[in-house]
Amino acid sequence: MKTVYDVEPQRLIEATAEALEEDYEAVEMPDWAEYVKTGVHKERPPRQDNWWYLRSAAILRKIYKEGPLGTERLRTMYGGKHRRGHQTEHFAKASGKVVRSMLQQLEDAGLVEDTDGNGRRITPDGQSFLDGLSHHVAEETNE
Repeated sequence: MKTVYDVEPQRLIEATAEALEEDYEAVEMPDWAEYVKTGVHKERPPRQDNWWYLRSAAILRKIYKEGPLGTERLRTMYGGKHRRGHQTEHFAKASGKVVRSMLQQLEDAGLVEDTDGNGRRITPDGQSFLDGLSHHVAEETNE
């Protein structure tokens, strides 16, 4: 059986985003999400319609591989270069509200669980969910 480590990340994230959008009612894009930037280092909000589900799927995969992870570490992972005009650029973290909301939704869906002060880790249901999708993606691409 294939796992998250055996398949191409982009294909797995896209398949996970589709499954989250269709099957999990707890994971839903809030009304404010279409107007918000994903961090201070961005100039505009995301253009993709399903960006919330793609980022949630990417966060779920990161927690599977590197967990337990908290909001601050995920903010750092999704941060980027903040351009400040003529001044030199600096690193800026991603939006904490976006990351925290996604983590709370994944927790409500039963895919991740909170640890005592160490962030969130994948649940057995979340692990089997991602492993099943990995197996499906590997069959589609004949890996």
